[in-house]
Amino acid sequence: MKTILDVQDLSVSFDVYGGVVQAVRGVSFSVKEGEAVAIVGESGSGKSVTAQTIMRLIATPPGKINRGSIVFDGQDLLSLSEKEMQKVRGNKIGMIFQDPMTSLNPTMTVGKQIMEGLMKHQRLSRSAAKKRAIELLSMVGIPHAESRISQYPHHFSGGMRQRVVIAIALACNPALLIADEPTTALDVTIQAQILRLMKDLQQQTKTSIILITHDLGIVADMCDRVIVMYAGQIVETGTKREIFRNPQHPYTKGLLNSLPRLDQAKDEPLVPIYGTPPDLIKPPQGCGFCSRCDEAMRICETDVPEMTAISDTQTVRCWLQHVRARPTEMDSGKGASA
Repeated sequence: MKTILDVQDLSVSFDVYGGVVQAVRGVSFSVKEGEAVAIVGESGSGKSVTAQTIMRLIATPPGKINRGSIVFDGQDLLSLSEKEMQKVRGNKIGMIFQDPMTSLNPTMTVGKQIMEGLMKHQRLSRSAAKKRAIELLSMVGIPHAESRISQYPHHFSGGMRQRVVIAIALACNPALLIADEPTTALDVTIQAQILRLMKDLQQQTKTSIILITHDLGIVADMCDRVIVMYAGQIVETGTKREIFRNPQHPYTKGLLNSLPRLDQAKDEPLVPIYGTPPDLIKPPQGCGFCSRCDEAMRICETDVPEMTAISDTQTVRCWLQHVRARPTEMDSGKGASA
């Protein structure tokens, strides 16, 4: 499959009162056409900053893109002017934000907000844009779309507002859809409906999806591949099966162990990840997870581990999995006769 997005060595910082926050530190990943990729990690890991940088929505100042490249469909987004980026944003790349009430304009009807992108990017007439907006509202499961198109965001429930946001994001048939925790503000029943809607729409439109979340249950249902972030870095990548069945990084294992399971005994407690994430104004010299890791070694405190390939599709940033730490045939007794 063709690679639609390629991010290489992305580094983003924010100049704040207390110093410079190194929010994203050397992030590299890619997304293929029609693929759904999850970026997971706890709050402050750099997930949303990565997504907003792809969309060039980072305010500068205080934000600053220090280095790296973001190549979308053969074009480096970091080299584009703001005017050129406006032709990409909302057109070729759509974004679903976390809270629909703050991402929708309360003074405009939902129909006008959908029509806006259609008229700007696809040069549709007002009547054609209105017809397409009604189709989009129906497609995302809003009943009586013909009458509801003239209503304002406050007339809709939280789940319906999120459907409107999805309609806006999909209006111009983008090649890439970034969903930044799209179900966090919704109850579990509506969450399931929204996720099913996104999955169905992806299959219909073949749109690539980057799903940013801290909910591994959503990842298991929605995504093909998983990127785990911690302290502004990618610490593990792999297919959904690899991450859930064979996690390699202690942080990934900690995330999975802290989830309730159906086969878990009533009196069996959840295993939390003790401690707090590091201060990214003064990031650790070595591994970012070192202070919270039960398996930390001396080298973890002083040296940042390299990405190590576990398989063709799984990589991990951990000294425990580094090639120098793996047992050799001689260590395991094989070939001792030699």
